[in-house]
Amino acid sequence: MARTKQAKEDAKVRGVWERIPGSGVYWVRFRDADGKLRREKAGRKSDAIDLFRKRTEERRVGVKLPENLRAVGVKFGALCDDIQVFSEAHHRDQRNILGRLTRIRPDFEERQADSIKPEDIDQWLTRNTKTPATSNRYRALFSLIFREALRNGKVTSNPARLVRQKHEENGVIRWLTDEEEKALRAAIAPAHLPELDIALGTGMRLSEQFELTWDQVDFVRHEVRLSKTKNFSGRSIPMNDRVEAAFKEIKSRAATTKRSDKVLADYPRKWWDEAIIKSGVVHYRWHDNRHTFCSRLAMRGVNLKVIQTLAGHKTISMTARYAHLDDTSLRAAVDSLTALK
Repeated sequence: MARTKQAKEDAKVRGVWERIPGSGVYWVRFRDADGKLRREKAGRKSDAIDLFRKRTEERRVGVKLPENLRAVGVKFGALCDDIQVFSEAHHRDQRNILGRLTRIRPDFEERQADSIKPEDIDQWLTRNTKTPATSNRYRALFSLIFREALRNGKVTSNPARLVRQKHEENGVIRWLTDEEEKALRAAIAPAHLPELDIALGTGMRLSEQFELTWDQVDFVRHEVRLSKTKNFSGRSIPMNDRVEAAFKEIKSRAATTKRSDKVLADYPRKWWDEAIIKSGVVHYRWHDNRHTFCSRLAMRGVNLKVIQTLAGHKTISMTARYAHLDDTSLRAAVDSLTALK
């Protein structure tokens, strides 16, 4: 009986509805002075009722609303919805974008987007990130959100542009020593060792390896073909014997290996974190397997241009970070001094 009474109460306010039942967020639907049907997010039910009455009165006196109504008082949460759709269409690595949105959204969702200042973003980054690199990634996401909103006429400025990027120290490269690799292999369950072999033998990025499908693994040409990469440029990576054996072992255990099936079912976070703790290897992330791949090539005297091609670095400056690991020419230069008399 109480529910029926409540339903009747809700029905009394025409044009006000809860878009997602149970969310507590209400919208209004009305026609403006030109007879155009419009929808507008209000928030609480009482706010929605007040807004609907306001818009109805404006229509009665002939007030012209802006063509792009959503640009007036648009909330940050709506911009997050937009950027999620944008990411699905334009980003290869949607996983990281969505993960960062999940962290940003609760603190800004109900705020008017145009009320957010550079200092608000700067303070949030200081409170919620620990490293310069992480801070810069979140700053870039804030900037992307506002840039797209600005392009679509939903905000008047991009406050993230005025937030300074933090300096990243890229000089220290973490790679796996032979002793550490032995300890790590001993700590990893045998079923997951092929995943490590592939990472160390190809240098693929996390998303490249774990989004890989069987049609990209060519056992005839002995190579892995990547089309969806971070830099939107494809590349092929030759498979050595260990990498090819790893792929074949994974394939032999798979229930189905259709061309469109993923090679690996899940990302490695859970078992990887457990193995790192058990092995005693410190300050080593999955991404460092990629550094290990590049570092070992550099230490074997492989040309930097070749390393750049294999790793898929956009610029040679990214690869040049590994140049100091091949000190053959440096030693030869210093040794040449002994020949001087």
